[in-house]
Amino acid sequence: MNLEALRTFLQVVETRSLVAASRRLHVTQSTVTARLNALEKEIGQKLLHRGKAGAELTSAGFKFERYAQVMTQLWRQARYEVSLPEGFEGACNVGLEFDLWRSVGQRFLDHLRRHRPKVALALWPGERRQVDRWLKTGLIDLAFCYLPPSAEGFASRVLFDDELILVSSTRRAPAVLGAGYVYVDHGDEFRRQHAAAFPGEQTSALTIASSDWAVDHLMSNGGSGYLPRRHVSELMRRGRLHAVKGVPSFKRRVYLVEATQTVARWAWYEAAIDAVTAAAYSKIG
Repeated sequence: MNLEALRTFLQVVETRSLVAASRRLHVTQSTVTARLNALEKEIGQKLLHRGKAGAELTSAGFKFERYAQVMTQLWRQARYEVSLPEGFEGACNVGLEFDLWRSVGQRFLDHLRRHRPKVALALWPGERRQVDRWLKTGLIDLAFCYLPPSAEGFASRVLFDDELILVSSTRRAPAVLGAGYVYVDHGDEFRRQHAAAFPGEQTSALTIASSDWAVDHLMSNGGSGYLPRRHVSELMRRGRLHAVKGVPSFKRRVYLVEATQTVARWAWYEAAIDAVTAAAYSKIG
């Protein structure tokens, strides 16, 4: 299968236009058409509805899109690992859910750059479904996540528990979910705990499913919300945010999922994970 045809297909899907895809790829529109025709002939299915208004996926194209993404990603990873500069020890590919960059992915990166600078490192942030897919297709060697998938050849372990605390931009805020309360969605278990702690209360007119975005909102607009202590400890120390007293805190477990055969070959690995765990606990404490 032609890799350029896959890239062309993905560009057309993203732009919904053969003309726009040809501009991005710096080829003629006839070249884009020829590549798509060759790909559809090889697959044996029509992948795109093409017309004057643009291009839309067929049902077969919708199914094929994720495979095209995986194949191009695998090629990039293979080229990256095989073409490492001389003297590098190897490569480590890490996936992590977005909220786990701060003091987890960040600390892992800092530790390797400081102690193992000849290990090439790639970090891929994504939603839970993306991280699961990357693990199962072998695009990443390990992942920091909130709910470990069951993937063959991978093991999981608990790193720590995130403490979710209610913080407010107002000092000595009352122990209620007021008008400025932001519902920060931390997943299924948090939803259950939150509903049990605040039965019958209307939670918020605003829901944000990202701790970083929620912090930005509170800093710009004021209000309150449940956030990981490690996210807000520095802001609390500086008096920008304040813990609300008299309300429950919640827990959200953080897992490490690792390709057992791969990480077993890395002499530096456990020290890097220990550094992540120690940093997280220092933020929690």
